[in-house]
Amino acid sequence: MTNAPLMPKATAVWLVDNTSLTFDQIAEFCGLHVLEVKGIADDDVAHGIKGMDPISSGQLSREEIARAQKDSSYRLEISESKVSIPEIKRKRSPRYTPVSRRQDRPNAILWLLKRHPELKDSQVMRLVGTTKPTIEAIRERTHWNALNLQPMDPVTLGLCSQIDLDNAVKRAARRLEKEAKAQGIDLIKPEEDTASLLPAEETMDAAPKSVAKEPEPAAVTVESVFGDTSKDDTDANG
Repeated sequence: MTNAPLMPKATAVWLVDNTSLTFDQIAEFCGLHVLEVKGIADDDVAHGIKGMDPISSGQLSREEIARAQKDSSYRLEISESKVSIPEIKRKRSPRYTPVSRRQDRPNAILWLLKRHPELKDSQVMRLVGTTKPTIEAIRERTHWNALNLQPMDPVTLGLCSQIDLDNAVKRAARRLEKEAKAQGIDLIKPEEDTASLLPAEETMDAAPKSVAKEPEPAAVTVESVFGDTSKDDTDANG
């Protein structure tokens, strides 16, 4: 089965009430969990949902249901629709920003303009939920609060996720690379760091063959600390 029925839970209610199909068969056909189908049969789930006949809607045939009822291991296959419904593409709208965080949007826009100038205005609009005139005002320093703006990471402010920001930056980088190739311009990539650790063989060869031993410290004696005390005793007795 590649497609799910139009109204899976309502279809499951009808199949539970009008057929002898197993819970596994109904769950797999409707894309539900087995326990959810069992809950429908026990009247614990889908209260108030009217069953939908998949036969009248053209999603199942009577022969298909009869075959599945005879063989519990058989899996129902949805009938191909005679009418193809095109997929509706939803237009992406700017990201909604909570009222409590809207005051931080100019700071986030300034951060994006400084750190990622390759981003299009449309990408910035989707990331932080702003408008093109606001972006232009911040870029040209004509924003009413331009003197007090401080660049702040929109991820830290909670205006967008790190994944969305990374994806937007990657798309912008690919776009710049394509434009550069079309114009015959080679983008300058940052040079790799040539400083690295030397191989172990080189460091071993460069190491001195023998290391001179440091002289051991002399033993501490009474004479070394107080001097020759025998002479002082002789003078005192004489």
